[in-house]
Amino acid sequence: MARGARAFWVRAPGVGEIRPVTLPRPGPDEVLVRTLYSCVSRGSETLVFRGGVPAGSREEMRAPFQEGSFPGPVKYGYLNVGVVEAGPAGLLGRTVFCLYPHQTRYVVPAAAVVAVPDDVPPERAVLAGTVETAVNAAWDAAPLLGDRITVVGAGMVGCCVARVLAGFPGVAVELVDVDPDRARVAADLAVAFARPDDAARGRDLVVHASATEAGLALALDLLAPDGVVTELSWYGDRAVHLALGGRFHSGRLTLRASQVGTLSPHCRPGRTFTDRLGLALDLLRDPAFDALFTDESPFERLPELLTALAAGTRPALAHRITYAGE
Repeated sequence: MARGARAFWVRAPGVGEIRPVTLPRPGPDEVLVRTLYSCVSRGSETLVFRGGVPAGSREEMRAPFQEGSFPGPVKYGYLNVGVVEAGPAGLLGRTVFCLYPHQTRYVVPAAAVVAVPDDVPPERAVLAGTVETAVNAAWDAAPLLGDRITVVGAGMVGCCVARVLAGFPGVAVELVDVDPDRARVAADLAVAFARPDDAARGRDLVVHASATEAGLALALDLLAPDGVVTELSWYGDRAVHLALGGRFHSGRLTLRASQVGTLSPHCRPGRTFTDRLGLALDLLRDPAFDALFTDESPFERLPELLTALAAGTRPALAHRITYAGE
């Protein structure tokens, strides 16, 4: 018998809605998952919501289980934790993470889900996709013992990167943001905090995650000679202007892109996307990541929530979505 579900769609730029879905019967190598939590990845999802994905980047920006196309109608998202209700015996009843949009139930290949470790709470495991981005960024940045590192931008990605990098021996990590309230989050993550004007200079590595032109300029300005900025921000259709006539050449500075859609060339040969996601879930045993959750809303409120997030009237770090059993 067909089973119904509900999903969040961007009907058109700036307009969200919840639509009914008819689920197929899962095949022998598929699972039926009932969603427990999802999470709004604010940077990319608000960009998608406002229709800011450039025409030339629409294929690269696709989420694994996206339906529709940019600018809309489109079903988009990739932070989902649920419980397997039907599928192979080894997964039945297990809590799993999947790179799936906001939907109450869904059917996917069994290979598309990764079991959440028993000692990782499902409400924290919803960050796995963001911590996976942080793992890839750490591989790209390639810190050395004792490096002085700054993360510019204390959003979801920046905070996860700061916590991951803080685990390297002898590394000093400073998190920089314009919002003074992020100091509390930085303290919970056991890293230093500074406003842009007070940020430490002479840094060996800077990871930029603010998605602003000013943030990227600051990231370059903080570097010591021969330093490297690893750029995580996705700007969409916004142009970015940089003044490269100063220290950029004389200081032999490097600006490097990092993108989670591909594995870092610095990771060990033979690693897979599943390995990287599994590592992210292992790292989420750390309760410090709970500091990222600053707000929570029920699934039914997603249309108005995305409107507020895109307009900047609903500030949040990690916004978790809850699902009533249905």
